[in-house]
Amino acid sequence: MKPTRARYWVVVFALALAMIMYIQRVAISQAAGPISVELGLSKTQMGVVFGAFGLSYALFEIPMGLLGDRLGVRWILTQVVLFWSLFTALTGGAWNLVSLWVIRFAFGAGEAGCFPNLTRMLSSWLPLSERVKAQALMWAFGRWGGAAAPPVAFLVISLFGWRLGFVALSFLGVAWVSIFLLWFKNDPAEHKSVNAAELALLEKSRALVLHDHGVPWYRLLLQRDIAVLGLQYFCFSYTWYFYVTWLPTWLRQAHGLSAGATAGYAVLPLLLGGFGSIVSGWIPLSVPRRWVAITGFLGTAVLILVIPGVQDVKVAMALMAMASFCSDLTMPISWNTCVEIGKQYTATVSSTMNMLGNFAGFVAPVLGGFILDRTGNNWDVVLYTMSAAAFVSAVCWLFIDPDKSRA
Repeated sequence: MKPTRARYWVVVFALALAMIMYIQRVAISQAAGPISVELGLSKTQMGVVFGAFGLSYALFEIPMGLLGDRLGVRWILTQVVLFWSLFTALTGGAWNLVSLWVIRFAFGAGEAGCFPNLTRMLSSWLPLSERVKAQALMWAFGRWGGAAAPPVAFLVISLFGWRLGFVALSFLGVAWVSIFLLWFKNDPAEHKSVNAAELALLEKSRALVLHDHGVPWYRLLLQRDIAVLGLQYFCFSYTWYFYVTWLPTWLRQAHGLSAGATAGYAVLPLLLGGFGSIVSGWIPLSVPRRWVAITGFLGTAVLILVIPGVQDVKVAMALMAMASFCSDLTMPISWNTCVEIGKQYTATVSSTMNMLGNFAGFVAPVLGGFILDRTGNNWDVVLYTMSAAAFVSAVCWLFIDPDKSRA
């Protein structure tokens, strides 16, 4: 009997949601200009708004991961996608700094449940060799969704204004939920499209993620590996959040680009980052993942360090895009390491790493805005801090062995 291929539809759902999530998340960076003008916000205040997402995203990671592990991926993903889509729409109704901050905080709380539960979903529905590639594809499509966001947001804002534009973007999540609910089951064994041969392929994956392995979740989170994994992800995210917050403003102010040109260039880091995830996923498992991660982060640190001395915007953006490519080589590695450590608590461990990492989503834009206001818009200082963060991430991987469980 040939195995059915129902598991590949789970990959399709993950890829689609990753793209939708990033489109809705990144759109605000393109709308920052008109939002700041209409609501009268300074750079520090806009940085605080950007940071609201990262703060709530981090704070709600572990609760959302625990809910996914206890209540199942189907329930939690349905709820959080509808929740964050509602607050995507409500972003268009903000009337001052406080209202915009609260809306973005709630939006981040909803999105916090996405990737830990997608990781659990892929882990129970795919064998190891396919899981690594699927993680790579998921992050690539997420990045490409983010890459599509600047031109999409620019077009939507041009047609409808920023307020109605966020309302329009919210319907992407509603459409995804309506299809996902009809098809998905938490356990492949419960799905009528999965035959016995395909279920046999998934036996080890189901045992890894769906069965109790006897270790309390809170003890698991006290392991040194998880702390170091979270630190490297914090530093990775510190650098990455520049691409989805301050990048359009940097292009306009430091290089004098128009809004249309800014939207075009802002695509590049996320576009190349997606290819970095793809390349990482297809590197043979015999190549030590630790050294892939170290090489990627060192490449990022060096490339960003060079950018302040470059005057040509095309060269500067090429360097930034390659820096994103290098750092995203580590994404499938980081998230698959969560599976190997977490087992049935995959969503909880993933959410812990993502929580520690995404505190940078609060720190980076807020600190960036503070630096700019205090230094008279000296963007070079912001870039130097990004390079330093990437170097710290590289050092962290000297203390993590993602291949240990397969040794």
